[in-house]
Amino acid sequence: QVCPRLRTPRLPVWLCSVTGRHSVLFGTDSHLLSDWKTERVFHLYFYNGQQEQTKTAHLTIDTHSHHWEEDRSEDPSSPGKRRPSVEMAIRTKWAGATVSWNGTDPFF
Repeated sequence: QVCPRLRTPRLPVWLCSVTGRHSVLFGTDSHLLSDWKTERVFHLYFYNGQQEQTKTAHLTIDTHSHHWEEDRSEDPSSPGKRRPSVEMAIRTKWAGATVSWNGTDPFF
């Protein structure tokens, strides 16, 4: 039998398979599960357990950013516009959100 806390976690946790690698994306704010107002700007942590990741990545998610604030001088198909797979996974839940890696080099 599955413990009730495993069926309804107290904190937001997503198990992901990003580019064929299993990883976990989680938050420490329990209100993210129950109060949509907390989905404006919030923090998530990403860990994939691979050797090249030495510490958990701290991500800041902004769901009310505006696409017109991006640099228009850059071609959308250029390598500079390429987005990490974990950002694309986050955008499946929060479309159009911007993700700040807070000084960590993004994982592609």
